[in-house]
Amino acid sequence: MTLTAPSYSWSPSQDYLETSNVARLMRTLGVTTADDLRARSVADIGSFWGTVVDDLGIPFRTPYTEVVSLERGIAHPDWFVGGGINVVDACLTRWVETTPDAVAVVHESEDGAVRRLTYAELDDQVARVRAGLRARGIGKGDAVALFLPMTPEAVVAVYAVASLGALIVPLFSGFAPSAIAARIQDAGARVVITAAETVRRRKTVAMSAQLDQALAQCPSVELVVQVGGARGPRAGGPRQVMWSELVTSGPDTPVEPTSASDVLLLAYTSGTTGKPKGAVHTHAGFLLKVASEVAYGFDIAPGRTFCWITDMGWIMGPLSILGTHACGGTLLLYEGSPDVPDSSRLWQLVQRHSISMLGVSPTLIRTLRAADAAAALPDLSAVRVIGSTGEPWDPESYEWLARDVFGGRVPIINFSGGTEVGGSFLSPYPVEEIRSCSLGGPALGMDVDVVDDDARPLRGSVGELVCRQPWPSMTRGVWKDDARYLESYWSTFPGLWRHGDFALVDEAGDWFILGRSDDVMNVAGKRVAPAEIESVLAADPSVVESAVVGVPDATKGEAIWAFWVGRAGDDGDEALVGARLQHAVSVQVGKPFAPSRVVRVDQLPKTRSAKILRRAVRAAALDLDPGDLSGAENPEAVDEIRLLVKGLE
Repeated sequence: MTLTAPSYSWSPSQDYLETSNVARLMRTLGVTTADDLRARSVADIGSFWGTVVDDLGIPFRTPYTEVVSLERGIAHPDWFVGGGINVVDACLTRWVETTPDAVAVVHESEDGAVRRLTYAELDDQVARVRAGLRARGIGKGDAVALFLPMTPEAVVAVYAVASLGALIVPLFSGFAPSAIAARIQDAGARVVITAAETVRRRKTVAMSAQLDQALAQCPSVELVVQVGGARGPRAGGPRQVMWSELVTSGPDTPVEPTSASDVLLLAYTSGTTGKPKGAVHTHAGFLLKVASEVAYGFDIAPGRTFCWITDMGWIMGPLSILGTHACGGTLLLYEGSPDVPDSSRLWQLVQRHSISMLGVSPTLIRTLRAADAAAALPDLSAVRVIGSTGEPWDPESYEWLARDVFGGRVPIINFSGGTEVGGSFLSPYPVEEIRSCSLGGPALGMDVDVVDDDARPLRGSVGELVCRQPWPSMTRGVWKDDARYLESYWSTFPGLWRHGDFALVDEAGDWFILGRSDDVMNVAGKRVAPAEIESVLAADPSVVESAVVGVPDATKGEAIWAFWVGRAGDDGDEALVGARLQHAVSVQVGKPFAPSRVVRVDQLPKTRSAKILRRAVRAAALDLDPGDLSGAENPEAVDEIRLLVKGLE
C-alpha cells in the first residue's frame, strides 16, 4: 500500500550533506546514509546516546557511570546512571561563559512590539527570579505551575524553576478553570506563575481571572506570581507577589545540583478522555532528546534562530526552549495569532527575524494556502528547515509550502512523537531524500516498528506503532499512577511500548502516521485512517480542511461521515460539492469508503496547536458527550456541528 503518489521529493544539497549537524554526527559514527545512521543508533543505544552527549557537548557536573541500565525492566530504565546535571548547565551557564552577548530570546507580540534578551541578560533574570522563589521557601521537589503565554517570562520561569531543582508544570494558556485546577491538583503545585493577560486575534484574554476561578479548588497553592497587571486578592487565599518584584531583587548565583534522574517536568496530556496524564520527564533524559531533535532534525546551532508557533502547555513549548538553548541558538517567541492582521504575518515574521527553522502545523498552512499567501512573498532566504508535527499532511498543502513558498530548496522535517515520548518517534533528516508528506523513518535512537495484532512486523499495510527499546526522554511513568502507565503503554504487547497511533511503512520504505488508533475507522472489516480520506477531500478546490469520523452502521460496522470547511467566498452548491467529494473518495480510496454523509461546517474544533479534535466531532455527530474540551481553542464548534447534524435528520 502506498499512501500518496510520489509527486514531490526533496533532495539534499551539498550544504546539508557536508555542513549540517547530522552530517557531522554521521562522520563521527562512520556512516554514509541516514538509514545507516538509524540502524547504528539502535544497534547499541547506550553507545549511541553517549556519542550524542559528546557531540553536543552536554556538560555533566558529575560523570555518569553507565548510559542506561535495564535492571528494573524495559518499562523502568535508568539513564546516565550516577550522573549529575541540571538543564541550566547545558542551556545557559556554558553559553554565558563563552558567548554572553549572543541573543538567546526574541519575542514579538501581535501588535508588533519586540523584546530581546542576550544569554547574559537571560541568566541574570533567571538568577533574580530563582532568588525570589528561594526566599519564599520554594526548593527542590516542589511543583511550580506555569500558566503563561509564549513570552520571555515563560523562558525565565522555566530556567528559574529548573535551577531550584523544582518541577515545571506547564499549562496551556487557553485552559478553562476546571482544566487548570485538575492539573494543579494532580501535580500538587505550591506555586503558580501566571500572566495578567495575553492578546490573541486582537482580543485581550484575562489569564489571571481564569486562574482565580481555578484556585478555589487548589488548596496546595501557597503563592501566585503575576506578570503584569495590578496586585489584588487571590481566590483561595494564596499569597501574591508581582513578577517585577522578583526581577528587581538581588540575583542568587547557586544552581541546585540535580541528578540525571531528578524530575524536571510534568507534561500533561490533553485529557480528551479521562483524567489528564502527567508524563514525568527528567533533567538528563528530556534534555538529551530535545537537544538531539533540534540539532540533528532542525539543524540549529549558534547564530541560527528557531521559531515554532506553539504554546507553553504543549510539549513543543518546553522542547523549543530547552532544545534551542542546548544548541546555543536564538529562540523566537511569537505571542498571538500568526495570521493577524492578515495571512502575510507569518512570512513577515520570518523576514524580520531571519528565522532559520520555522515550525508550523498543516492546519495553519492549509489556512494560508486558502488565502493565497504565496503571493508577493518577502525574503525567506534565511530559512534552512521547516518543521511540522501534530497531524497528518495532505499532499496539496505540503507541496504548496515546499514548492510554491520555498521553491523546493528547504526540507520539511515532518516529525511525530508525543508528550510521553518527550520528542519524536519518527523523523526525516536534512541529509536524505524526503518524499511528500513522509515522516522519513525512525528518529535517531528510536527502535520503532509497525506491527499487526500479534506484534509481527508489517510493511505495506496499516498497523500499530510500537517501540522495542527505551529512549532517554521516555516518560518515567504517569505521575502518581504507575499502574496507569503500565496499562496505557505496556499492556497490549508484552515488552513493547504501544503508542496508540496507526502507522504505515509503504512499499517505498516511507513512514506515515495515519492517526490515533481510536480515530481509525473499521469499514466492512478494513481499517482506514482519517488521513487517507481527508487527503482526497483536501484536493478539492472548495475544501479548506476536513475531518472524517466513523459512525455505527448496521451493514458495514462503521460508515464514514465527512465534515468540511469551505473557502471564504465560495458559496457553491453544497450538494454538488458533497457528491463530488463522495465520488473522489470512491475512485481514489474505494467505493466502500465513500462518505455516506458530507456536511459543510463553518469550523472544526481544534486545539491551540491546531490538532483537529476528531473524537469531539464524532461525539457531536452522534449527540454524545464530547468529554474534556479544556484544550480546545474553539469548543463552540462542537455544538455547531451537533445542531447541523440534528437539522439534517
